[in-house]
Amino acid sequence: MAGIYHHNHRHLLRLVLSCRKITAQVTNTSTSSIVAMASSSEQEFVAHYRAKLNRFPRSHQFWDAKIASRVGEKLGFRLREIGVSGVEIDVHEEQSRPIHYQMAVSPFFDSIKRVGIEVSGVDKLGVAPINEQL
Repeated sequence: MAGIYHHNHRHLLRLVLSCRKITAQVTNTSTSSIVAMASSSEQEFVAHYRAKLNRFPRSHQFWDAKIASRVGEKLGFRLREIGVSGVEIDVHEEQSRPIHYQMAVSPFFDSIKRVGIEVSGVDKLGVAPINEQL
């Protein structure tokens, strides 16, 4: 990541995705320290997770677009609280994800933007949210 960064764009947003959870962390690139996080493993989502776990037939995906959107919203509010107004994503990393993950995290990015956090690089992804594809 070469180049000169505006002071708002020294924060890198990374997503860690699995079938069980979505975790977002924002790192200050100059110090490599995590400044904010949000995850579907937080207390708010426990009931939803248990419901998926005990469902029959058993679900293989424990989070969905709605959960991703709420995690994004939580992260956005936490970023605003600490004065971060913009983050950057690793476009190549996001584009290398399987398409079902790319579609599932699209509402995550949308919700961060709705909270007022600029997300640099999302416009290069070109994946419409799941609900827009139906």
